[in-house]
Amino acid sequence: MGVPDVLVLPLLVVLFAGVYYVYNEIMRFMSKSTVRNKVVVITDAVSGMGSECARLFHAGGARLVLCGPSWDKLESLYDSLGSGSDPSNTFTPKLVLLDFSDTESLSDSVAEICECYGCVDVLICNSSMKVKAPVQDLSLEMDKTVMDVNYFGPITLAKGVLPSMITRRTGQFVLVNSIQGKLALPFRTCYAASKHAVQAFFDCLRAEVEEYGISVSTISHTFINATPTKAPPTKAPPTNPLWAYISRWLNTHGVSPERLAREIVRTVNRQKREVLLAHPVPWLALLTRALMPGCFFAVASAGVRDGAAEHLK
Repeated sequence: MGVPDVLVLPLLVVLFAGVYYVYNEIMRFMSKSTVRNKVVVITDAVSGMGSECARLFHAGGARLVLCGPSWDKLESLYDSLGSGSDPSNTFTPKLVLLDFSDTESLSDSVAEICECYGCVDVLICNSSMKVKAPVQDLSLEMDKTVMDVNYFGPITLAKGVLPSMITRRTGQFVLVNSIQGKLALPFRTCYAASKHAVQAFFDCLRAEVEEYGISVSTISHTFINATPTKAPPTKAPPTNPLWAYISRWLNTHGVSPERLAREIVRTVNRQKREVLLAHPVPWLALLTRALMPGCFFAVASAGVRDGAAEHLK
């Protein structure tokens, strides 16, 4: 006796839901086993996303090296990870002061990171300095500082741990980058430039180190939205309808620190090469930039003119 046609669709939905559930359970089990005992370095563990990422890797049994520019914040994170954790299933994190803007102390910090466990299995570069201003208002010194934090700092650390990874023929780099490493927006000249530069470095690195069994992953996300509730607008919205729509999606639909941290763990477990965390409008903007650059530039310019007009009112 055959299945009635009216029941076919519900049965397919139940079947696919069951397969999806089993898949997620398997991946969750693999998540715990994959990172266990691995040395994981987080360059900005004191940020909202960094601390959430540290919590997930700590619970998974990773041997953490937590880095950040503030010793007090590192100790606070250390205490929060230690409280309530099972010592038999977790490792005590190691702390290292790391400030990419302090180029003179960077080599010492890199050496200290390498000495914590003698090797690095996973390097998560999530440090970032954001600047938004018209190009004429930004000094060259600010440009250099942003490049130090967003580009020269991460690549210096990557080059520092790379020889050990090559010798051991294993390792993974994870660059947590902004979508502006792929898409440049007005008033973010030095920020977008630094993100483009570091994206290009790790893309090149991926091809060069694959033969040694080393993987390179990049995660490009929209802005990190740590605000649980909608904040009141600080200025009048743009009057240009198209730019207003794009701005609303770009500026109010970011990714939460928790979601980004979970994606980082999944990326490490599955060794994804590239991840893009973005809503449909940024995806469309990337596609427009690639296929119809003239249209994209026109819309961006309209947004700049619209913002200037609102500023003069």
